[in-house]
Amino acid sequence: MADLEQISEMMQKGKAKEVKELCQEALDAGISAQTILDDALLAAMNIVGIKFKNNQVFVPEVLIAARAMNAGLEILKSELEAGESEVKGKVVLGTVKGDLHDIGKNLVKIMLEGKGLEVIDLGTDVSPEQYVEAAKTNNANIIAVSALLTTTMTQMENVVKAAEDAGIRDKITIMIGGAPVTQSFCDSIGADIYTPDASTAADKAMEVCLK
Repeated sequence: MADLEQISEMMQKGKAKEVKELCQEALDAGISAQTILDDALLAAMNIVGIKFKNNQVFVPEVLIAARAMNAGLEILKSELEAGESEVKGKVVLGTVKGDLHDIGKNLVKIMLEGKGLEVIDLGTDVSPEQYVEAAKTNNANIIAVSALLTTTMTQMENVVKAAEDAGIRDKITIMIGGAPVTQSFCDSIGADIYTPDASTAADKAMEVCLK
């Protein structure tokens, strides 16, 4: 459908106003909100994610594409809520206690939402207990933990321990990422998944939620 391709194209270019108008036109033409979401907005975000991973676009382009996606979502929101659009999975996300960096975390959030996952964003400086509480309250599939400092990444082990202490470790997947984090660190603290970038994080999260 040309309409959906046009929405996707405009969203990739970050044209929020045009995306909004085209989403309304598509709805008026009888295309369902879920179809517009899946085949235009999420499809476009997926393309942006791949380009970001391949260094064809950079953080500013991802942010303006995300802003355009949100503009489209505003138009679709009431229709999606009426039809109770299907959430593919839930992810509790945050930067660890003592760490106030959020650019990487925010990129991961954009990519996760671009896959149709619901993100409970706890922000920065998040304690292990807060992650666990949010995971229990929201019946989340994944706890995603970010850190940018070598001094704060040790907090990730405390998140794993907190999940064990709360008795939810076997029910939750713990994903970690951030500049100083490595696969061997992930293995050493008993976390489940390490990803080097936001786009891969979203792919892995999707795999977990579709199991």
